[in-house]
Amino acid sequence: MEMQKTVQGLKCSIEHHSELQDHFDFCFRTHNHLEKTNPAIAPIRAKKIENLQSMLNKLNHFRQEMKSQIHELLGRSATLRSFLLEEVSEWQNRQRLACIGEKCDTSLCRLEEWFTKNAEILFYLLHLLKMLKGMYEKLTYETDPLKGQLPLLFKALQEQIICLLKSAFVVEVQPKMQVPNQRPLVLRTNHKFSIRARLLVKLLDRNKPLEVKIEIDRDATNLTGFRKFNILTSSTKTLMMDEPQKQGLVCDFKYITVKEQKISGAGKGNKGISEGSLSVTEELHVITFTLDYCYQDIKCELQTSTLPVVIVSNANQIATAWASILWFIMLSRDTKNQLFFSKPPAATWAQLSIVLSWQFSAVSEQGLDNHQLKMLGEKLCGPGVNSESTITWDRFSKESTASSPENNNFSFWTWIDGILLLIQEHLLQLWNKKLIMGFVSRKYEKRLLKKKRAGTFLIRFSESTSSGGITFTWVDFNNDGVPEFNSVEPYTRKELEFLSLPDIIRHYQLLATEVIPENPLLYLYPDMPRDEAFGSYYKECQKVSTMEQRQYLNRRLIRVSTQPAETQTPDVPVNELLPISNELVADGLQNPEYREDNFLLIKEDPFLFQSNEEEQEPSSLFDMPNLQVDDPDFQSLLTVDNISNDTSGDEIDDLMKLYAKVEVGQCL
Repeated sequence: MEMQKTVQGLKCSIEHHSELQDHFDFCFRTHNHLEKTNPAIAPIRAKKIENLQSMLNKLNHFRQEMKSQIHELLGRSATLRSFLLEEVSEWQNRQRLACIGEKCDTSLCRLEEWFTKNAEILFYLLHLLKMLKGMYEKLTYETDPLKGQLPLLFKALQEQIICLLKSAFVVEVQPKMQVPNQRPLVLRTNHKFSIRARLLVKLLDRNKPLEVKIEIDRDATNLTGFRKFNILTSSTKTLMMDEPQKQGLVCDFKYITVKEQKISGAGKGNKGISEGSLSVTEELHVITFTLDYCYQDIKCELQTSTLPVVIVSNANQIATAWASILWFIMLSRDTKNQLFFSKPPAATWAQLSIVLSWQFSAVSEQGLDNHQLKMLGEKLCGPGVNSESTITWDRFSKESTASSPENNNFSFWTWIDGILLLIQEHLLQLWNKKLIMGFVSRKYEKRLLKKKRAGTFLIRFSESTSSGGITFTWVDFNNDGVPEFNSVEPYTRKELEFLSLPDIIRHYQLLATEVIPENPLLYLYPDMPRDEAFGSYYKECQKVSTMEQRQYLNRRLIRVSTQPAETQTPDVPVNELLPISNELVADGLQNPEYREDNFLLIKEDPFLFQSNEEEQEPSSLFDMPNLQVDDPDFQSLLTVDNISNDTSGDEIDDLMKLYAKVEVGQCL
């Protein structure tokens, strides 16, 4: 606003100066003409010259003031541009962190308003300088302050405008696939993704369309061994006004793909002759936008680049690629450092713990609390972890964690990513309501439960399942009052597709010694009754009317756990127990774990023939009772009228045997 007032004052000064200059020019030319045609006497000539000198001095004073005002405006503009550059830098940092899960504002409305207003002032100042230049070319004098300063003022103003324009060209939407991955900056070859650039200076000459071109790895001179890619579909777009929002000049690339360049001699599925030291998921690639901007005789080339992206070819590489993105954004602000993973720095636990919590708040409404983060820190760094404990890139994404079972060789990040997917697909509501404790060590788990009443249980994530598993542990007490802890085998995403966790907890049964099933899960830690905690998430039982004829009665398929003492030693998880369900479970051929012999039929179907085939001996055709001719049952099968009186006894015997065989076949 102060700049705008100063520019308006400069405009008034220039207009006033123009009037004075025109008046002086008229008087000066008239004086010269009269001196040539009718010279005045000396006193009168001296008086006229004195008046002309006074007018020229006034013009010189105005030009000095205008020069000072222009310098002041350029100084204010430089200060304001510095503030705007800081704002853009902070916005870019917020955008970086938002890409990896932090909740922050990445709107560009205010920045666009500020940039556009500043650019309008500078372009208007350029217009005033052109007016001043025209006045200078029309009239100048020996000590004219504009003689040496005007070119310098033009150059300084143009540099400021170009600098403002270059900082105003930004990537508004980082590269992001729609499917199969919602995480930004991870791309897959031959899969469509979108990307969007915006010019925050909303000034466009509609008679001169502006073309934006995109390239990948434009400056790839040092990327030895990196794969090379082409951008398919159109690589150029026209910069245009964003019609739906009427905000800014945008260039929206939708449904574009990257395809790897074929290298002669390269084998299928590898990098061939361009083999480098980095793996596919550690290669960082950069997409660059280039714009030739032209407005009011200002021409310049604008460039902006995306954050580094990782390009994979298989879906099973996406999780590892996302780990690379997390590590880079967490530890580096140099978006041009594509060789970051040639020597990746270590992170402190203080840095990594925040990023891990963001991963959970990004897929849900709840991050991780201090107890959960402490468990994760001990899993990575061992006991005694603190904010300054360091974690290397290999320990985070490649090496198996020290606390993992010996037969599991998955990394810490693989484990975390599997849990994130499990929450997103099956446990979102329970996680948001804080019904799942989630990350708790077994030692801390026992310390929490041993002080609670029998039947208290908590829900935690399994440490032995790479693809994400959920389990629950409850406490019971023996006759001596010693607490006993039992945990079920973890439920995975595959099982939760058929059975929801609330229904599992509701119908879970433990087969007691008296062969009477009972549910040991009574109170969710710390002391909330089970049905109060999960009641709103139970599925309604399907009701079947017994009055309807020829309808199946409802039945449930369950798996039970035996008493821990019968099948396991203490502190070893008990067998997995599937809950009572009204839904049909997966086909036994596809899911061998759901075989018929693992289920108990708790409601018999009265319309289904219940035979005890194991107790019956195999029947023979000759075990059937002999039928006599005078047997009423036999007589009902024959129509006497159709039997000739001439039929011999042997023929009748043969016919009797034939009907006997038919009857036996029907019975079988």
